[in-house]
Amino acid sequence: MKSKWIIAMLAFVATAGPSWAQTRLSLKDCIAYGIKNNGNVKIAQYKESIAMQQGREALAGYLPQVAGSGALDDNIKLQSTVLPGALFGGEDRRVALGTKYSTNVSAQADQVIFDQALLVGIKANKPNLENAALNAQKTKETIIFNVTDAYYQVFVTQAQIDLLRDNLEKTQQILGTLKLQLDNGVIKKVDFDRTQVSLNNIKSQLTLAESNLILAQNQLKFQMGMPLAEQLELTDNPLSQPFKLVEPEKLDVANLTDFKIQNVNMQLQSLEKERIKAGYLPKLSVYGRYGMQSLGQNLGESWGNWFSFGAIGVKLSIPIFDSFRRDAQYKQADLNLLTQNEQLKLNVQNYELQNHNATTQLQKAKLNLGNDESNVTLAKEVYDVTTLQYREGTVTLSDLLNAETSYKEAQSNYINSMLSYYQAKLGIEQSQGSLNDFYTALP
Repeated sequence: MKSKWIIAMLAFVATAGPSWAQTRLSLKDCIAYGIKNNGNVKIAQYKESIAMQQGREALAGYLPQVAGSGALDDNIKLQSTVLPGALFGGEDRRVALGTKYSTNVSAQADQVIFDQALLVGIKANKPNLENAALNAQKTKETIIFNVTDAYYQVFVTQAQIDLLRDNLEKTQQILGTLKLQLDNGVIKKVDFDRTQVSLNNIKSQLTLAESNLILAQNQLKFQMGMPLAEQLELTDNPLSQPFKLVEPEKLDVANLTDFKIQNVNMQLQSLEKERIKAGYLPKLSVYGRYGMQSLGQNLGESWGNWFSFGAIGVKLSIPIFDSFRRDAQYKQADLNLLTQNEQLKLNVQNYELQNHNATTQLQKAKLNLGNDESNVTLAKEVYDVTTLQYREGTVTLSDLLNAETSYKEAQSNYINSMLSYYQAKLGIEQSQGSLNDFYTALP
């Protein structure tokens, strides 16, 4: 009986174990997971495959085309014609030509010899593939940015929770001391109540921060493409690592994926103009046709009476007049190209603006970080001294609570400044097109 109970327990552990297991990932692991599992990556891969198939489609237009056809006609009323009487030395004769049943089966092969529009379409294959690859790269950069930002947010929220828990513990200790003093009549009840209010506020802030942590973790999982039900443990806390200040490099818009995408789109638009213009040129192709035909007055008899036929030929198509349809298309393509060129100029200015703003944010975050770090040290010294003085009875409870509040605010400001600095640094990487280098350099 006992052995059966042990087996049952082992079976339960085996089935429940996976739900307890946690996935331990560093920032680089989280980004790699996102690059592999985020749905946008799959969409970008599908679009790359679509671009490859579009290239095959364009090439197929210049390769041999073979088509077969067949028809079975029941001529319920034959078409009539008139034979001139001069052929027979009499009056004109009206006669019906053909048989009641006719079957025609044939196959034709066509080969384009010259079609400039098709050649331009084939030439567009390379930039089209490049465009799809660049969009896939842009998707990867977006994932790197979003996952990293969410990763930082998780640790900052956790740091805020740790800070609130520490403050909660300190306030509870003070409240315990005040309770003894209140029972002994040393302090007034209003002093005890003020500390109780402070304790309740910390509890409310802690509850809110714990909810925010769940939201931050879920946001990180979403950006990674990870199921929300999966347990995730993050291994490398950026807040606990040696802090490094960086200086942004000079912007080179040619490194930006968006800039590259726009240039490729302009190449494609130029080829579209060329393709439309090529429609004015003649098209030359050759063909070969072979078929079989059967004729008869009844269906069975007709299928026993087959005649073969065949032909080869050359087709030349010369566009003459299309009511200016192609001219309108060409002018539209030209205007689209001019629009893209102007848009590129505006975007270059926007890239420079984004980089300038990101640099300004980084410098501001760096300054705030230094000030807040010094302020934490100073506030801690004040709090420690005030705590000692309160125990000695040389300062009031109000002085102690004010020192505690200042210390908490200084710590919170420093944590938020660290987040702002990390986000500003990430913004610099994005504005300079170096997110992939940032990801590669991660430990």
